[in-house]
Amino acid sequence: MRIEDSGLVMPLRPDVTTVGRGRGVDIRLDDPSVSRLHAEIVRRGPYVYVVDMGLSRNGTRVNGRPIARRVLEDGDVVSFGTARCRMGGIPREEVDPDVELRRAVAPELTRREVDVLTSLCRPALSDEAFVAPATAREIAADLVVTEAAVKQHLLRLYQKFRIPEGANRRTRLANEVIAMGLVRPLPPVHVPQQNRPPLDGQGPGGVRRAAPPGGNHATGHPAGPRGPATSTAGRRAS
Repeated sequence: MRIEDSGLVMPLRPDVTTVGRGRGVDIRLDDPSVSRLHAEIVRRGPYVYVVDMGLSRNGTRVNGRPIARRVLEDGDVVSFGTARCRMGGIPREEVDPDVELRRAVAPELTRREVDVLTSLCRPALSDEAFVAPATAREIAADLVVTEAAVKQHLLRLYQKFRIPEGANRRTRLANEVIAMGLVRPLPPVHVPQQNRPPLDGQGPGGVRRAAPPGGNHATGHPAGPRGPATSTAGRRAS
C-alpha cells in the first residue's frame, strides 16, 4: 500500500493489517481525519479486502465510494478520511469489486425500510465528499412521516444489519447498505424551465411581479411615511 502524500510504500501483513492514527496500528496515518483505529485490510488467500471499523465520521472510501467492506483490486485508491492510499501487487482475479463478501446474506427488507435506507444514504451518494448520512428528522421530512416512526425503522434496520450500538451508528448502517449495493445513486431530475417554481419577487417565467401601488418594489410591503424603503445593499457606509 502506497501512501500518496508521502510516497511511502507499506507492506501488508499476511493476515490482518490495521490502519489508523493510533500508535498501536500496523500502518499509521498522521491525519486528523483518520481515527485511531480506522480500518482493517484483510488477506484471505489471493483476495484482499478492506473493512471500515465504523469509528470515524469521515469513513472509508474506495475509488471515491463509501464502503463498509469491499474486495480490493490492484490499483484501487483507498481513502481513510482524507488520507489517500493506492493498492498495488494484488493478484488479478475474476472478482467483481462491487460484490461484497456478505452480499449473499443481505436481510429481507420491507418497502418502507428501503425508503428509509434510500433517504438515509442520499447525502452519501451525492457528488460531495465526506457527507454524513441523513438524520432521523431529515428522513422524516423527506418521507413525510413522523420522526418517531423513522427511529423505529432505524432500530429494526440496526438489528437486521447487525450494527452494534455505539458512535456513528447511522454512518455504519449507511456504509453497510451502500457496500452491499442495496441503495444506488438516483439520476438527477431535470425540471423544465417553465415548470420551475418562481423566485421570490418573480412571477411565472422569471418575470418580476409588480409591487402594489405605494409599496416597496423589492418586498411588496407598504412604504413607510418617508417613502419607499432603501435596500440594505444600496446603502453607503458612513
